[in-house]
Amino acid sequence: MSEPHSNRALEREDKRSFLQKLAEFIHPGPDSTDELIETLAEAQDNNIIGAESRLMLEGVIRMADMTAGDVMVPATRMDFLDISADSDTMLHQVIDTGHSRFPVFDGERENIIGILMAKDLLKLQRAPELNIRALIRPAVFVPESKGLNDLLRDFRGNRNHLAIVIDEFGRVAGLITIEDVLEQIVGEIEDEFDMPEDEGDIFGLPDRSYRVSGDTPIARVNDAFEVALTASDEEEDFETIGGLIAHEMGHVPKRGERHTIGGLDFAVLHTKGGAVKWFKVSPTKP
Repeated sequence: MSEPHSNRALEREDKRSFLQKLAEFIHPGPDSTDELIETLAEAQDNNIIGAESRLMLEGVIRMADMTAGDVMVPATRMDFLDISADSDTMLHQVIDTGHSRFPVFDGERENIIGILMAKDLLKLQRAPELNIRALIRPAVFVPESKGLNDLLRDFRGNRNHLAIVIDEFGRVAGLITIEDVLEQIVGEIEDEFDMPEDEGDIFGLPDRSYRVSGDTPIARVNDAFEVALTASDEEEDFETIGGLIAHEMGHVPKRGERHTIGGLDFAVLHTKGGAVKWFKVSPTKP
């Protein structure tokens, strides 16, 4: 009696397999990442998913092929703390840079001994007798080849939000944060220095200085401040104030640096992605 039942089950199994093959023949699934992304675009066109959902899904897909070396902040743009510096010097550096976590080195920058949380420096204000070394937390080191998927899993598992990236020779190549990883999925995460474009690129501050975005055209800065800013090298031509200041300084400006040109003092308020996001501009004092 069991044999007919087995035959019927086998027929149903064969029938499902045939229908599945027929459906795949009529409408084959994506065979590559690019085809999968194209499928997401079609889903958006058919109002199955929204634009934001599509962008996030694409970010997840592309992130699978990315490594820590692809999105890290390079060592040349890292902000360090020197363990031999006094607490006041460290506190001023924390205020100037605005980060919440800092790699700490001893002797030379390649010798990173841990990570210091900015909030932990406040403990020294109450208890100056504390040893700064006791506040340092262990640093996490990852290779440049570390996949972002694995790195995000590690960040979530060990509750670390920052890792030091090392190259194949064991040297410090840069650092990467959980924000850097998440931005590959959700796009740029705005902070307190990011302002809507409709608020303008030059606007006044209470102390009679001005906040100027780095991508402001030089011509607009000249008109607003009644100056005539140009590159010292006449053969060079720049469109934005950020490009001009970086050229005149000879390097990528870092937060807290200042440069004077054309009777104006430019203080770097915020940088991101290797470019100045905001300057604080004021006339130079006589």
